[in-house]
Amino acid sequence: MKTKLIAIAASATLLLSGCGLVGGGTNSVGEKDGDVTKLTVGATPVPQGDILRYVDENLAEDAGLDIEVTEYTDYTLPNKALNDGDIDANYFQHKPYLDSEVEGQGYEITGFKPINLEPFALFSNDIKDVKDIPKNAKIGINNDPSNQGRALKMLEDAKLITLKDGVDAIDAKLSDVEENPKNVKFVEADAAQLARTLEDVDASVINGNNALEAGLNPAKDGILLEKADDNPYGNFLAVRTENKDDENIKKLDELLHSPEVKKFIEKKWADGSVLPSF
Repeated sequence: MKTKLIAIAASATLLLSGCGLVGGGTNSVGEKDGDVTKLTVGATPVPQGDILRYVDENLAEDAGLDIEVTEYTDYTLPNKALNDGDIDANYFQHKPYLDSEVEGQGYEITGFKPINLEPFALFSNDIKDVKDIPKNAKIGINNDPSNQGRALKMLEDAKLITLKDGVDAIDAKLSDVEENPKNVKFVEADAAQLARTLEDVDASVINGNNALEAGLNPAKDGILLEKADDNPYGNFLAVRTENKDDENIKKLDELLHSPEVKKFIEKKWADGSVLPSF
């Protein structure tokens, strides 16, 4: 199986995400070669890329599938690539993020049931306990709307801040912070940059997959870990809506929810940094 890595410079990323172009969808799913269908799936390298490679190497052949993984390090690109027909499916996002993309970009993309959860964590190079965060501390936080609310909810659960009454945590943003007793200064950044700029802040909320890619273990290295119970942020396989009933897409989704994949996740990330959602 071939794996391609897509990493775009910041200026190009802004241009692509700002265009909001819609269209280019296609009814064709995969490339047929005899009895085997090759599906090109966009994914973040860890853990989704690892999970897809496990499926390709251990389960796909018996299902008549060949999976090619195209890796993305920028969250704005996999849905655009899927919308434009450059890939057949993607596996990197949760429902709140997809909902925001559909609303903001007009994509006609449908997600299946969650496969895995990567808990958010608060990391620090110097602070060992969230209770020791000093007044006027700088805390890095992601700048995309769906994940910013997720981070704020985690900080509220730790009693570091309080959100305004009636605010849905999924949609919460920095302006919804009601109480901030330590006068924490939030520093917004793209999710992929937070681990790289950890030394510039007192602490930073980092997405699970970005933390793993940077060699950080949310369960072991984090000073605060997101709760897994009733968590709406499980990652799933997504396709163009017109292809949601495609036989080969359904086969892949079934494999991703198989007992073998569950055991693989539990064994490879036995520390709890990645959890099965089924």
